[in-house]
Amino acid sequence: QVQLVESGGGLVQPGGSLRLSCVASGSISSIDWMGWYRQAPGKERDLVAFTTGRSITSYSDSVKGRFTISRDNAKNTAYLQMNSLKPEDMAVYYCYVRGILNSGSRFDYWGQGTQVTVSS
Repeated sequence: QVQLVESGGGLVQPGGSLRLSCVASGSISSIDWMGWYRQAPGKERDLVAFTTGRSITSYSDSVKGRFTISRDNAKNTAYLQMNSLKPEDMAVYYCYVRGILNSGSRFDYWGQGTQVTVSS
């Protein structure tokens, strides 16, 4: 019933920028939590940033001051603006959404992931 489509990943040099998008679609009544995780090869999946239905935002220490999460509630879309990218930011980035379906049931769902490569 729910589909998350991620886009915006790619190859950038250290110090460069990328903007990721996550569009949620389906029989969605509301979204109360949208966040971005990332997973590098051989490492655990870590939470990078999230935003709530009341526009509360939070960031991991490793990206504070460099990344910005935002959302468009009307389009059920979350964005992650990534500036001053470092090689250690290289990973597959996953969008995760939690909310309520039109049926009244709660849901949570993962996006397909988008690759971010930071290299000279």
